[in-house]
Amino acid sequence: MSGARRAAFLDRDGTINVERNYLSDPAEMALLPGAAAGLRRLREMGYALVVLTNQSGLARGYFTAERLAEIHARLRELLAAEGVELDGVYVCPHGPDDDCGCRKPLPGLALAAADELDLDLAASVMIGDKAADVGLGRAIGARATILVRTGHGAAEEAKAAPLADCVADDLDAAAAWIAARDANPG
Repeated sequence: MSGARRAAFLDRDGTINVERNYLSDPAEMALLPGAAAGLRRLREMGYALVVLTNQSGLARGYFTAERLAEIHARLRELLAAEGVELDGVYVCPHGPDDDCGCRKPLPGLALAAADELDLDLAASVMIGDKAADVGLGRAIGARATILVRTGHGAAEEAKAAPLADCVADDLDAAAAWIAARDANPG
């Protein structure tokens, strides 16, 4: 992977957009404060922006694959209005009891993204609001894992913080921490 890029792997719900508990209506998609600014900063630092999201609502029948595509189209529209373009969105459609390799914290989504987008996992970062997100970062050997306090992050902090390299208030604060770390890698 000599030409591989580094990525910012990002959870969706509670990290980029407002947590809605099985978001099933594109009209309810709303960006969290600081999300677009953080994504722009990550892009400016040269990170590919890749969403990795567990969507067990598909397996549970709460929404269809077509509806999920509409939700992601709305997310991309809202981000585009803020000057942000995602490199990819990868979805685990399985339920928690399904035997799959793609449900976070398992590495399947990140491995698929790395293969399709030519990404360097060891040079990448993982940002999310749950212990499963931080666990995924650890599973792929990411250079940094960041827990954000948005979404479920504040409630998950006691469990997830010991696994995270950083706990940040939001996506913009996470990007600022990554920028400082990139500037002073020692």
